Amino acid sequence: MPTPGAAIDVATLPNLRDLGGWRAEDGRSVRWGTVYRSTELSRLDDADRRRMVELGIKTVYDLRSAAERDTEPDIALDGATEVVLDVLADAPHAVPGNLTALLSDPARLAAARATLGGASLTALMTDSYAQMITLPSARASYRRLFRGLLGAEATPVLFHCTTGKDRTGWAAASLLSVLGVPRVAVYEEYLLTNTQLVPALEPVLVAFEHAGGERAVLLAVLGVDRSYLERAFAEVDATYGGIEGYFADGLGLGRDEQRELRARYLEDS
Repeated sequence: MPTPGAAIDVATLPNLRDLGGWRAEDGRSVRWGTVYRSTELSRLDDADRRRMVELGIKTVYDLRSAAERDTEPDIALDGATEVVLDVLADAPHAVPGNLTALLSDPARLAAARATLGGASLTALMTDSYAQMITLPSARASYRRLFRGLLGAEATPVLFHCTTGKDRTGWAAASLLSVLGVPRVAVYEEYLLTNTQLVPALEPVLVAFEHAGGERAVLLAVLGVDRSYLERAFAEVDATYGGIEGYFADGLGLGRDEQRELRARYLEDS
């Protein structure tokens, strides 16, 4: 078996990985080949699209906004059904929901540097993570995703947003958490984006620097930071008393459904 979190080599789909292999506190491990995460599917070439079809993906959950989907529509995977879930519909100006515009025009963010420093960008990012817990659109979207994992749609599944790190990052972190994967491993999986995605965005970083921006500022947006995920978990703890309360009271998946998720997505090691 591969190492948990290992990148899957699909050149036009960076940040693609299987959530399988992470060990839960009860000694079982997350099943391989059932849940994948990635960036948007708009740049898949023919060879990589065939590679994705070989993974057997049956359901694709697109967590992006309508504007993101219109600008960079996914390339369809043969045999897969797409489910659209706009996590940040109730916060249209949130940074994660506007990454498509920033990636296509790095000068836009560089020009904002005079009034929006790196510290402010970090604050905007952490605030966005809190919103992914509290916004009605976010709760409805993640409820739909996890109910789908309970059997409404076929597996294997893939969920993604634009860069596969924030809305997707919380989907992965919350799923692993409710499956009983220790927090230290959840952070480890989350931070893999910095090695699996950021190198693929080097042309954007270079263009940003040429436009007068500072690399560290853009990295705060294009990469991930432990503090972002900490903010989401802090909101979960403050509002719902922990991950099980978040699933039960925030998403409407009670104890029986949480046990069913563990039964379906964990296996003996």
